[in-house]
Amino acid sequence: MNLSQLQHSLREKVIETANASFGIELEQIAAEVPPKTELGDLAFPVAFELAKRIKQATGEKKNPREIAENLKSALESFDFIEKVEVAGAGYLNVFYNRASFLSGVPNAEPLPKLKLSRDENSVKVCVEHTSVNPNKAAHIGHIRNSIMGDTFMRILRANGQRVETQNYIDNTGVQVADVVIGFIYVEKLTLAEIVELDKKLLAENKTFDYYCWDLYAKVGQEYQRDEELKAKRAEVLHLVEEGGNETSELADYVVLRNVQSIIATMERLSIRYDLLPRESDILHLHFWKKAFEKMKEIGVIHLEKEGKNAGCWVMPVDSHTGSDEHEADKILVRSNGTVTYTGKDIAYQMWKLGLLGLDFYYELFHTYGDGKEVWATTSEKPEKAARNPAFGSGEKVYNVIDSRQSYPQEVVKKGVSLIAPERGEQASVHLSYEMVALSPAAAEELGFELTEEDRKRPFIEMSGRKGLGVKADDLITRLEANALEEVKKRHADLPEEEQIKTAHIIAVGALRYFLLKFTRNTIIVFDFKEALSFEGETGIFCQYSAVRANSIFRKLQETDLQTATKTVLDETEKVAGVFNSEIGNEIWSLLTLASRLEETVAQAATANEPAILAKYAFNLSKAFNLFYHNHRIVAEENAVKRAVLIIIADAARRALTSALNTMGIEVPERM
Repeated sequence: MNLSQLQHSLREKVIETANASFGIELEQIAAEVPPKTELGDLAFPVAFELAKRIKQATGEKKNPREIAENLKSALESFDFIEKVEVAGAGYLNVFYNRASFLSGVPNAEPLPKLKLSRDENSVKVCVEHTSVNPNKAAHIGHIRNSIMGDTFMRILRANGQRVETQNYIDNTGVQVADVVIGFIYVEKLTLAEIVELDKKLLAENKTFDYYCWDLYAKVGQEYQRDEELKAKRAEVLHLVEEGGNETSELADYVVLRNVQSIIATMERLSIRYDLLPRESDILHLHFWKKAFEKMKEIGVIHLEKEGKNAGCWVMPVDSHTGSDEHEADKILVRSNGTVTYTGKDIAYQMWKLGLLGLDFYYELFHTYGDGKEVWATTSEKPEKAARNPAFGSGEKVYNVIDSRQSYPQEVVKKGVSLIAPERGEQASVHLSYEMVALSPAAAEELGFELTEEDRKRPFIEMSGRKGLGVKADDLITRLEANALEEVKKRHADLPEEEQIKTAHIIAVGALRYFLLKFTRNTIIVFDFKEALSFEGETGIFCQYSAVRANSIFRKLQETDLQTATKTVLDETEKVAGVFNSEIGNEIWSLLTLASRLEETVAQAATANEPAILAKYAFNLSKAFNLFYHNHRIVAEENAVKRAVLIIIADAARRALTSALNTMGIEVPERM
């Protein structure tokens, strides 16, 4: 049994005893982990709740300590319980049988679900993340979105759910139109010439998405001095949305090449997708029309007859009233008949939840090196029936979108819940997050020219429209270069290929952990020195701890773990003696912490907060490092003590490796 299973058994016993002894039916049983191991492994304050409930039901006043004594006897009936103490005014402090618990540890694989394979029988949920405007290269802000979304997908899968990962492609948006304007009216290039330019860039070891990055900034500057050029935006946007014309064909190529680049960038961080839904297909397959008719039919939207929104179809939402920006978010169809982003998002959300009654067609977009496929939507029916998996129709949808979109997301959630009240607002979850900025030192390292005033600022903000930003690939490459310098210092004898591979693993681990350790509502100031530190709360520290743990088992004989397992089964009394010795509380704390991985993953899934898992990995790394410094496992002469230490070290390394894996962080062979 793991700790979650033990807690479940104890809770069930409390519920059973409360009903049998006092006639009270309990549903929720609060449990706490005491701050010190000496105070117990689990504490139940349930006696206070029961005293209150008994008085309400019968008028009888019972002492919580008396109630706790009754529950104590019931809990001590389990063979995995060493003792139960009644503390204070009526707390139940539970102490597990340490020797008994340890004997089951070697057979307990930490979170076998972390293989991330699809369980076709489990509940399906959809996670949408990345969703970069496909008009240029991805930047550091997109990386936070993607890493958070990818990690949350892994957390949900580890928690037993079947997850479909989507990357929404806004291929008919304003930013795509701006780059198209840049190619046609600023660069004066045809589609054929753009294709040739792309080939030329490739031959020069340059990338199309970087070219578009600079062009997008250039168009922004041109707009400031050329109103006629800016006026072409509406016309180009209409042609892109309409499709079937030369402008939309050019836009399709620009989007295709940028999406291919973005997928390659994210693959460097072990981030992958199942489906790329395209906005143009939502338009061409009339998803909005179907949603619009449904919303009019049930009366959740109305046509404004007067005022500033006259002629618009609006969905009333109570909160945030009075703001012009928020009022605009309530408009689903403008007075000129065009659909807003919020309107299209409602239709798309309905499809994701299986509520629309329509579906896309699909085509294979990309195959990763290991054979995993990425599909894309299409509005054209293929000649042959596609062999694609079934997409959409999730029980719940998680949208990873920055906090600036909180109100539009609230409108989408409200709209879907009004259309399908049986699913309610809980079916739509907005995983919001704050921006990523750079420390002045990081900005300078990446080539920003800073003034003395800039260097005194706490962080440097970025703007893609002004071209002031950090491309994701540049950031990853710089991290890899810095990590490689350190690897070469520490392992000069390693083949260059191994050095590069190790540096990549370290760089990705550093970046992913840095962007995960902060809670979602925290503004992140990225700094290279902090992210790549071997000390403190960093991914490298966690990786280093796992490498240390693995090094123990490289030094042991192959049969040592098997021998240790047999020893703890055969020598129960002596194992108990080890736990009762001066090192007992320390090693037991590490073992119980390692055993809390599953409940930590469940907490992160329930709270929609990957930072919970990051904090757990760091705390486990700290505890293991203390253990590593205090005990010489390989040289330990006492056979029973050695066996106990081996099994605890193995439990810690497996839990830490699994926790890191769930965050998309690999453990290198050496550091």
